[in-house]
Amino acid sequence: MPFGKCYQPISPSKQNQMAFFNFFSKEKKEDLDKGLEKTGEGMFSRLTKALAGKTVVDEDVLDGIEEALVACDVGAATTIKIIERLEERVARDKYNDVLEVYAMLKDEIISLLTENNTPEYDDFEVPDKSPYPYVMMIVGVNGVGKTTTIGKLAYQFKKRGKEVILGAADTFRAAAVDQLNIWANRVEVGIVKQGMGADPAAVAFDTVQSALAKKADVVLIDTAGRLHNKYYLMEELSKIKRVMQKLAPEVPHDVLLVLDGSTGQNALEQAKQFMKATEITAIAITKLDGTAKGGVVLGIADQFKIPIKYIGVGEGMEQLQVFNKREFVDSLFKNKI
Repeated sequence: MPFGKCYQPISPSKQNQMAFFNFFSKEKKEDLDKGLEKTGEGMFSRLTKALAGKTVVDEDVLDGIEEALVACDVGAATTIKIIERLEERVARDKYNDVLEVYAMLKDEIISLLTENNTPEYDDFEVPDKSPYPYVMMIVGVNGVGKTTTIGKLAYQFKKRGKEVILGAADTFRAAAVDQLNIWANRVEVGIVKQGMGADPAAVAFDTVQSALAKKADVVLIDTAGRLHNKYYLMEELSKIKRVMQKLAPEVPHDVLLVLDGSTGQNALEQAKQFMKATEITAIAITKLDGTAKGGVVLGIADQFKIPIKYIGVGEGMEQLQVFNKREFVDSLFKNKI
């Protein structure tokens, strides 16, 4: 017997209601366009300089593209991969017109994302692959927007008719529990918490137990981000998983790593360290609206082959979006082709 109404068949009337929440509404697209504006402007201002006075795609043009990609923090390894693809394409298809550069670059970036395990996300979906409430464990260092992301996720899931319960398992900092409690009150969802210094695994256990009893749909577990001490972080995250699995063997369904896009290559390094500490199944990249380093999204997708599931393109509740590679690249190249 399944726990939680999120795994029951969706009625036609409910499907019609869900259409209202179509991710790619005009407002959502405008938020995405605006959120990537700084990155796009930075990249294309450099490309414009590289193409100035050129009539053919030569080595200088490719060098200019490379410089533009590195400047918006795509990363050296991914940039080299893109440039090599462009070189092969120019040689194979005999492209000489510099006006084709934007279209070629856009195509290669989409191809790269497609090859690197990036699904076509359409909405804040709740997987129905098990009879338990959907449980997501959220990890990330302090300051990346982890707690805010949890609050916005809770809002988005609740908006879609799901019952959400938060678990305040970051008991290392009293402020973390307080912040999550503020979000729970703001979004009007349940929260399970204990005092500072409490066993994080016990909090997670209580949260899943509460969700099972209430037949809730979504459980979001906050965790501590003590990356400076990877051994204890690894032990703690492993223990949280083991304890939750006493109640529901298949949880957590996702381990979401939250990264701050404005930190550029530092976000890549954080991802490497967290992957050593625990299995990561999805990534959220925040604060893309305040930076010209949004190219880090491409580097992260390419280097780690882990799906980027959410991106933050503003402070508003609605400005946490599911990541769709085509919409992302379209916004990055807005008004360029």
